[in-house]
Amino acid sequence: MKNVFETKVYYSDTDAYGVVWHGSYLRWLEKGRVDLCDSMGLDLVTLKNSDILLPVTNMNVRYKASARLNDTVIIETWIEKFNSLSITFKQVIKSKETGKIFIEALFDVVAITEAGKLYRRLPDVISNVLDKGFEKCPQLV
Repeated sequence: MKNVFETKVYYSDTDAYGVVWHGSYLRWLEKGRVDLCDSMGLDLVTLKNSDILLPVTNMNVRYKASARLNDTVIIETWIEKFNSLSITFKQVIKSKETGKIFIEALFDVVAITEAGKLYRRLPDVISNVLDKGFEKCPQLV
């Protein structure tokens, strides 16, 4: 399963050099991960109410080129892999017009309680959804 959305680069997304500010990319990447979880039936508010939080524990963002004002960018997000402890999201931001890749990113998340205690295994509500998603898309494994 993949989440794909596009957005126009607005003036507020750029920095003093006229290119997209690095924080704007991170905001779009976060939206992609949240939207993917939502589309899989993993509403983060519902999970929080069940004492399950999914913080980012590692991020690897490769800035390959810069998007500019008025560009339209496409943000693609999918689950690259998961195991009993963590989930790795793969994300790409690219130009709608040319397909040029601006960003390649990997984000790892784990499940913790609101008190900060690590779940030793992903809670069933999450692992069951992930298992079903990978059954439907075995090419992602």
